[in-house]
Amino acid sequence: MEKQQFKAESKRLLDLMINSIYTHREIFLREIISNASDAMDKLAYTALTDDQVGISREDLAITITRDEKNRTITVSDNGIGMSREEMEENLGTICKSGSLNFKQNMEKKEEIDIIGQFGVGFYSAFMVASSVTVISKKYGEDTAWKWVSDGADGYTVEQAQRDAAGTDVIMTLKEDTEDEENSRFLQEYELRNLIRKYSDYIRYPIRMEVSKSRKKADSSEDQPEYENYTELETLNSMVPLWQRNKKDVAEEAYHSFYREKFFDYNKPARTIHFSAEGTVSFKALLYIPGKAPYDFYTKEAKRGLQLYSSGVMIMETCEDLLSEHFRFVRGVVDSQDLSLNISREMLQHDRQLTIIAKNIEKKIKAELTAMLENDRESYETFYEAFGRQLKYGAVANYGAHKASVQDLLLFWSHTQGKLISLKEYVEAMAEDQEKIYFVPGESRERLAKLPQVETLKKRGFDVLLFTDDVDEFVPQSLMTYMEKSFCNATSEDLGLRSEEEKRELDAKTEELKGFLTFVKETLGEQVKEVRLSADLGSYPVAMVPDAGMSFEMEKYMKRVDPQFAFPVGRILELNPEHEAVKALQNAMTEDPLKAKDYAQLLCCQAQLMADLPLEDPAAYTELVCKLMK
Repeated sequence: MEKQQFKAESKRLLDLMINSIYTHREIFLREIISNASDAMDKLAYTALTDDQVGISREDLAITITRDEKNRTITVSDNGIGMSREEMEENLGTICKSGSLNFKQNMEKKEEIDIIGQFGVGFYSAFMVASSVTVISKKYGEDTAWKWVSDGADGYTVEQAQRDAAGTDVIMTLKEDTEDEENSRFLQEYELRNLIRKYSDYIRYPIRMEVSKSRKKADSSEDQPEYENYTELETLNSMVPLWQRNKKDVAEEAYHSFYREKFFDYNKPARTIHFSAEGTVSFKALLYIPGKAPYDFYTKEAKRGLQLYSSGVMIMETCEDLLSEHFRFVRGVVDSQDLSLNISREMLQHDRQLTIIAKNIEKKIKAELTAMLENDRESYETFYEAFGRQLKYGAVANYGAHKASVQDLLLFWSHTQGKLISLKEYVEAMAEDQEKIYFVPGESRERLAKLPQVETLKKRGFDVLLFTDDVDEFVPQSLMTYMEKSFCNATSEDLGLRSEEEKRELDAKTEELKGFLTFVKETLGEQVKEVRLSADLGSYPVAMVPDAGMSFEMEKYMKRVDPQFAFPVGRILELNPEHEAVKALQNAMTEDPLKAKDYAQLLCCQAQLMADLPLEDPAAYTELVCKLMK
């Protein structure tokens, strides 16, 4: 029997594959099972027009046999089988085009997941097998054929015996090494896990002899004895939930699938089950979780959906299907338009995936919008868990995705005392209000007592209280909402004064120029500027940041990157109508030393109201005691 050689290009690819480092060696079983499923599909299709087939779809099955002693795994099917010519064509040529390209890519990278990147199908078996034997009988032919190869020195083809049409793929596993434990693929639990992971939704039964235990019939209840036995068991569930008609699936079935598939025993907030037809057809079953996983806001947390092709899992977490702002969504996507062997590298540039991702984005946004509008309580529970992620989505990539999330954001309303959307804020704005006002800080209680908030409240203007680190970045990203600009009430002009009032304040500033200079000289480097303000309401002072960055932003930068953080200029604002400020003015001429103490006291009070740390708390205490004497 003459040994035949692989075609030159195929041999180069096979050499590279067998001798390279793989990150997904376990993929071989998926490939062999998928080939078996394809073969049965072809026979089932042939049966539609050929009455002689003599086998129904219900009779088709895949059988896995393991032999630990001889170190073999056999995958058998009763599909259409192969002729000798088909064996040589299908098994003697690997990746008929693109092989040289593949070799060039390999030379550029130190490590590559070859299977994940190029999907060599049947030949993935040689990652774990020292030799592969294929025995196949073509439907309608009398002769079976046996193809044997060690993956290096070509292959042989000879006649064989097989009763019925179908194919057996017999893989003799390599010996274990320090780096590769091939024996694990002979274990029942390992094969079971791989089948459930990659091939659970193959439409035909995948069967294997499994070990079981039962009580002996003649043993007593007090001292029961057990015996072991084996039983042929179907390991895959075959019909995926997402392939069923939505109206035929009970809510509990959705929840059960979610618990089993994603190991979350909390009830999901929403289930999204839909299909799409068009340029790319696909089905999707998505879940919006009810609670955030403990590691959700960590770097270790992965985003992505499980990607299937005709029921066969391609990727466990396909990031390209899910936008970063919706990374909390879990679920599966199944499209027959994708290649089974599609790679991570190819996926990142695949136009079909882009189309699917856009459809998914629209569906998720629509579901969240419906929850916000029709089930506010549930939405606020969801928002407590994932609202921060939506805000991150609004600011990421310079606001590239702000349109997708801006209507879903909620912030605390000072006037209404609850969470509201930006749309609700704008719709409730006073007739003469031009801006969306907000104040950033660490607690709503502190923010509610700021002088600027009091002033705005008296005018009938609501203020959004920002308490998340990311909140202050949102207005910078959105810039406007429903044609209304944002205004940080602690650092920007509130825009409340008429031109006449502005002139009056300018005149007052000129009148008290000497007084303002005295206060600035007293405080020295503690403040960058001292000025008058008509926006402080009943409060005597306020500390506001110089233009560019707020105090909360300064604190944030110190936490995130202390090395590059820098202090924001502090501006002390004085209310010229307040009795305390007038007392300071009087003391400046009557008792300059006391006036300096008053100036220092008001400066410390302004810092405390702005939630800024005092440089010397002990000195402040001594100052208060001194003035009380």
